[in-house]
Amino acid sequence: MSGYTTTTPEWAVSNQSAVMSGIEGIKDTTVGNINPAYASGSFKAKRKNLTEDEIVEGVIKGDRMILSRAITLIESNSPKHFAKAQRVLQRLLPRTGKALRIGITGVPGAGKSTMIESFGNMLCDNGHKIAVLTIDPTSSVTRGSILGDKTRMGTLSRRPEAFIRPSPAGGTLGGVAKKSRETMLMCEAAGYDVIIIETVGVGQSETTVRSMVDFFMLVVLTGAGDDLQGIKKGIMELADAIVINKADGDNLIRAKVARGEYERMIEFIRPATEGWPTHAYLASAVEKTGLAELWQVIQVFKKLTTESGVFQKRRDSQLLDWMHAMIDEYLHTLFFGDAVITGRMPEIKEAVLHGVISPTQAVAELVKMFDVKRASERQADIFSEN
Repeated sequence: MSGYTTTTPEWAVSNQSAVMSGIEGIKDTTVGNINPAYASGSFKAKRKNLTEDEIVEGVIKGDRMILSRAITLIESNSPKHFAKAQRVLQRLLPRTGKALRIGITGVPGAGKSTMIESFGNMLCDNGHKIAVLTIDPTSSVTRGSILGDKTRMGTLSRRPEAFIRPSPAGGTLGGVAKKSRETMLMCEAAGYDVIIIETVGVGQSETTVRSMVDFFMLVVLTGAGDDLQGIKKGIMELADAIVINKADGDNLIRAKVARGEYERMIEFIRPATEGWPTHAYLASAVEKTGLAELWQVIQVFKKLTTESGVFQKRRDSQLLDWMHAMIDEYLHTLFFGDAVITGRMPEIKEAVLHGVISPTQAVAELVKMFDVKRASERQADIFSEN
């Protein structure tokens, strides 16, 4: 430590407190001034652009850093990334489809993240590799997302057997992100045998995730409603299991009462999966009770639905749903990316706002001037890019 001196500051309580002099020649010791290159802005960290082969090989080897970058590539909205992302996905498809896909939803505060952490740790202890895809709500005002679910899953995120990927909803309805399906396939290709998707958690409208997973779990709290909720259906009619969380301590008795109430609600609802009766279960993510029993229920579900053919039938249906969703997305991109449409759009909007034409007439006029062939030719380079 030669070259350093110590001085006692005025605020020191005793002569035992001292401050080191620092590096000679540096007067301002803020982080930005330690390296002059940072202060001038000339220093730029460069990250190597991975080739298609490097991404595919890295994902297959289970490299979590490369998997993260592959998912970032998939999630990119930039046209220049689209072709490369699709080629990577196409090469990895043969390695997908072997994982068990579990969807978890529920109202905010139901303890979904805490339950996933406890459930995930249990699965890792049992020799499984799990990937958790968490969807964070996007602000309609700032367009930003906190993406803080990894903080809630502190112990699970540090385990080498687990991979946690938070993604913004980005305005996509249904409680999932726009590229959740592709992200799920990437994780399967990387060797994760259990995929858990935690939805945004906004109530009874999160139905898109049902078309992406094998087993759909609804996490609820005590005192969440009465028998009418069963008649109102909503998201409850899509659940393969209803889990009353926080069934511990003084809340255990109320949780048992709630379980009975939900069992009565289920009587009004047709089973979400053919041949599988939906039931309510008790669990405590904090005390880690009921989780092993829940995993056993999921295992029985997979066995029964596989034997009956319902499991594969659902997977096939989900592939077609994905195709239809991609068609909608592609046509939407073609329409709003067409130069003629974007050129006339301001004028049409003004006409609608001033009452010159109705919104219905505006749509009819825009569709009339839209040329699918012209627009698709402009987008052809996205698919044919080398």
